[in-house]
Amino acid sequence: MTGQTQLFTFEHDAGRLELLIRIVYWILIAIVLWIYGIITAICLIIQWIHILILGRRNESLSNFVKGYLEYYVHVMGYVYFMTDKRPDILPVPVKIYEEL
Repeated sequence: MTGQTQLFTFEHDAGRLELLIRIVYWILIAIVLWIYGIITAICLIIQWIHILILGRRNESLSNFVKGYLEYYVHVMGYVYFMTDKRPDILPVPVKIYEEL
């Protein structure tokens, strides 16, 4: 597959200015994750009820939760000092694959 980038790789160089900018960026990312997380929790409760009553998952609810998880993983490299490359503050479509 072309165009893939490993999210968590070691980068030796780090910018001091980026370290200061990161604080503001963390706050913005935390706000987005908090709001997105609350909505995701509501979707999970609705999904649980949906499965209990109908015996199957709702694809839209599942995709919303998947989007939250992908965004969370997408920003973690920046939040945990793995890279200076800033992720988008608002969620963007990303794909996460497991290598077999």
